[in-house]
Amino acid sequence: MLSSEKVVTRSAASSARGGSRSDMAWALSDSWGGLGAASLVREGPHEPLPTFVPPAPAPRLSERVCDAMRLRHFSPRTEEAYLGWMRRYHEFHGRRDLATLGPEHVTAFLSALATRRRVAASTQNQALAALLFLYRHVLGVDLPWLDDLVRAKSPVRLPVVLTRAEVRAVLARMHGEPRLMATLLYGCGLRLLECCRLRVKDVDFGRNQITVRRGKGDKDRATMLPVSLKAEFAAHLARVRAQHERDLTAGAGWVELPGALAKKLPNAAREWPWQWVFPATRTYVERESGQRRRHHLHETVVQHAVRHAVLASGIPKRATCHTFRHSLPRTFLKTAATSAPSRSCSATRTSPRR
Repeated sequence: MLSSEKVVTRSAASSARGGSRSDMAWALSDSWGGLGAASLVREGPHEPLPTFVPPAPAPRLSERVCDAMRLRHFSPRTEEAYLGWMRRYHEFHGRRDLATLGPEHVTAFLSALATRRRVAASTQNQALAALLFLYRHVLGVDLPWLDDLVRAKSPVRLPVVLTRAEVRAVLARMHGEPRLMATLLYGCGLRLLECCRLRVKDVDFGRNQITVRRGKGDKDRATMLPVSLKAEFAAHLARVRAQHERDLTAGAGWVELPGALAKKLPNAAREWPWQWVFPATRTYVERESGQRRRHHLHETVVQHAVRHAVLASGIPKRATCHTFRHSLPRTFLKTAATSAPSRSCSATRTSPRR
């Protein structure tokens, strides 16, 4: 094979005595990978091969979108919704390069949403907002036609409202934590996720106040705590604290902290003020830190309980968890209008709560 050089194997070279070695002796093998027999080995001085460092792969478009939204502190649900619309837009145009698509493609996609899928105006505007974010902040395309796109007009709809008797009928068919949470939705005007994400430190029994942290629009606000719920609420927190003490004894008791607070306050995740008011029934192990945590109660538990209670009560209305938020102010307005009939209608007219 190599006429000018001697080629021997490792075993042959070790068994041969008195024979001269060549400056370049190679060991034969069945394959260049060296997985079968002896691999080809060069004996003698040699220069090290240069280390090949592969170039870092370019980030995917979805990763760039997530980075741009997290830089602007978008909520996780907004990220999920925007990514969904971007994927649908990409698939609608046959997975073409999005940077090459123009205003006619955006208009065609939005028109198909309205004509074929018959989505609501708010849904169409959400899709438009996602595409505007994609072109401006991710692809870096700031063209005049982005401002000329027509937004659909959202009509004003009246919310579904329950009377006091209907609220009592629904709450009477609920039990446990879902009933207490539905009562807070009605008495405090909370949104569902705001109620699920309540922490112990946000409940002030002395001032009869509940503080909502990072609500809609990432804003904080304070709302009232009904006096009629204080005893039941305090008993619930006593049970939650006893469960937290058992978790601490078992080596658990951690909860998720907002932002980078876990680095600033490493022990706060196990302290009582930061615990969820409505914790989940099971724990989980966080992958990065290995901590055994307890998440808050999932919102679907309350949604299913409210749905079954509405059906069992026989109320012919499409009432959901958000209906409780609308019902209490409407009850107040009706009471005020009854006690002061001389007031004008415009004095009691308010915009629907969202």
